[in-house]
Amino acid sequence: MILSDKGIKEALKAGDIIIEPFNEENLQPASYDLRLDKNVLVFDKNNISLIDLKKKNPNMMKSITIPDTGYIIHPGEFILSNLVEITGVNDSYVGRLEGKSSLARLGLIIHTTSGFLDPGNSLRMTLEIANLSPLPIKLYAGMKIGQMAFEKLDQPCERTYGSKGLNSKYVGNMTVQGSKMYENFDKDEK
Repeated sequence: MILSDKGIKEALKAGDIIIEPFNEENLQPASYDLRLDKNVLVFDKNNISLIDLKKKNPNMMKSITIPDTGYIIHPGEFILSNLVEITGVNDSYVGRLEGKSSLARLGLIIHTTSGFLDPGNSLRMTLEIANLSPLPIKLYAGMKIGQMAFEKLDQPCERTYGSKGLNSKYVGNMTVQGSKMYENFDKDEK
């Protein structure tokens, strides 16, 4: 069951979900609008020419800060950023990050696969932003870029995200981070 605006406010009050900071003006009928953070990771093509999924490469991406004048994401470009808001759910809820229709209609995608907020996690979610349009798009820190819908599970989960044995790589992240896919491979395979 997806929470309505009233359900979101009740779940916040009960401590079942977290949205920090919360601004009632961002509350939609069945979701909450979220804003783009100023910190961005971009691929540094001068330092790497191939992504090897089995290897950690700390020089693959470089950090930039979006200036007040905005950041231009070019056609085909892919960047990572965070949300301004911290979102979290207890063991009885999940969150689903969705893009804004107005941005999608311009060719801006804000997540490619990881729009799921697992039970027990609280963090600044990472956005995987891609420009699919034929034109550059200017992004601004603080702009509304996505929305979170919250769903109640049929029953509390047995193991929350971050529990031992789950290989939860991004639990509690507060700053944008690149992929840790290399951690999925057995150390003997590297």
